[in-house]
Amino acid sequence: MDFPVSLDSCQRVRLPSSLSFLTHLLLLLQPREMHSEEFRVVGHGEPILAHVGDEVEFPCHLSPYRDAEHMEIRWFRSRTSDVVHLYRERQEFYGQQMAQFQNRTELVTDEIADGSVTLRLHPVVPADEGPYGCRFLSSDFTGEAVWELEVAGLGSDPHISLEGFKQGGIQLRCSSSGWYPKPQSQWTDHQGRCLPPETEVIVKDAQGLFSLETSVVVQGGAHSNVSCSIQNPLLGQKKEFVVQIADVFLPGTSPWKRAFLGTLVGPLLVLALLPTLALYFFRRQRRSQEKLKKQVEKDKGKLTEELGKLQVELDWRRAEGQAEWRAAQQHAVDVTLDPGSAHPSLEVSEDGKSVSSRRMASGSAAGDPQRFSEQMCVLSRERFSTGRHYWEVHVGRRSRWFLGACLAAVPRAGQARLSPAGGYWVMGLWNGCEYFVLDPHRIALTMRVPPRCVGIFLDCEAGRLSFFNVSNGSHIFTFTDTFSGALCAYFRPRAHDGSEHPDPLTICPLPVREKRVPEEEDSDTWLQPYEPSDPALAMW
Repeated sequence: MDFPVSLDSCQRVRLPSSLSFLTHLLLLLQPREMHSEEFRVVGHGEPILAHVGDEVEFPCHLSPYRDAEHMEIRWFRSRTSDVVHLYRERQEFYGQQMAQFQNRTELVTDEIADGSVTLRLHPVVPADEGPYGCRFLSSDFTGEAVWELEVAGLGSDPHISLEGFKQGGIQLRCSSSGWYPKPQSQWTDHQGRCLPPETEVIVKDAQGLFSLETSVVVQGGAHSNVSCSIQNPLLGQKKEFVVQIADVFLPGTSPWKRAFLGTLVGPLLVLALLPTLALYFFRRQRRSQEKLKKQVEKDKGKLTEELGKLQVELDWRRAEGQAEWRAAQQHAVDVTLDPGSAHPSLEVSEDGKSVSSRRMASGSAAGDPQRFSEQMCVLSRERFSTGRHYWEVHVGRRSRWFLGACLAAVPRAGQARLSPAGGYWVMGLWNGCEYFVLDPHRIALTMRVPPRCVGIFLDCEAGRLSFFNVSNGSHIFTFTDTFSGALCAYFRPRAHDGSEHPDPLTICPLPVREKRVPEEEDSDTWLQPYEPSDPALAMW
């Protein structure tokens, strides 16, 4: 380029070429910066709970989707230099991998062309607990996501041994191993009262697991049944062992102790009275055994009676839950999915009744304020602010999903914690067997029968959102809160399910007396109790 400048003040200076050069330079730099800001790395939004010895997955993907085959993808601990697994230019590098993760990681790149990868870690050990992250790096982009891994281990069944006589009673020792984190122990008598332990020792082994040993001295005439229970504080689960002790075996009432003292006082007298004493002890032992047998039968009768009461209460609670479910069905409404709110990776059916994950996204959600850009979810067209409303969703055999309701005004961009504080009242399934809610912390749910269809009942005035297992008509969980605005039904099939049964989430047809209009002023809709006509639905 020519930049002539004349020394003659009368001549004009030619600078258009320099201006053109600066303009072209800015145009070359600007797209690269915008392109870098357009993408984000999405990891696991909630803490992951893994059991010792199991396998855990760390999924990461780019949003919106983008080919990551030629990028560097790094999984790390608290610092990026602490490498868990490294991928670069279609190859995996193990030279920088931390020693504790060698031969324990497996990278799944089936969907890397869409910007989605998953790292599997197995088997899980206590040392794996703590922060993790994944980072995507290329010539024009860098981004990372972080999350927490929680590790829990349920130890062996407690073992109780008899150590001998001590302090006028019997010393019992209870031991168990394989716990994480540090377990808690408790001795109790037959009335459930706590017994103070004599000793308690907790030791951590080379694998990071805890072994516990505790002892107690049981006095005569007080504790016929003694139990030792050991609990995992993170899982809220415990293991218990019960032992029964008869007073005849305690030192204070043992006839053999009296015989021993008698021999010390008068050996000759004992020899003379030996036949009589033997007959006496035999009869007393026989009476003690008969007394013990009667006590066992009495305790057995009480236990049978208590079990009968528990069964009656269980049947009553089951009937109460089914009655509540039947009452909720009287408020059935017609719910339809809103395709305009769906994440680009989701596919909504033409009738708006089912949603499933697609392998490739249909486009970017950038610029559309109504469409979710990070959460792979979709909302209903209907808005509920008053009245009672009930709908059912067929989840099939999917291993991961979220269902429930959320405020219609929740932000559509960025990630969100699915708890009432964020405007979400939802129930979730993870790894095909872990049912839970966030209220606000993770609460595990126990299912006797895995639900294939979930019923959701919303009572706006009462501030209640309930979940029911349609498979057996039982109540699962109820949120109680104050709703600050109109609510929508929430559906999240969880992308990249990986299960053998990738069924869609489908809204079940329910008999509704009158057609509802999706307005905030809707009132209650009453109809007769729902009776499933489909034999397949009746089996649920």
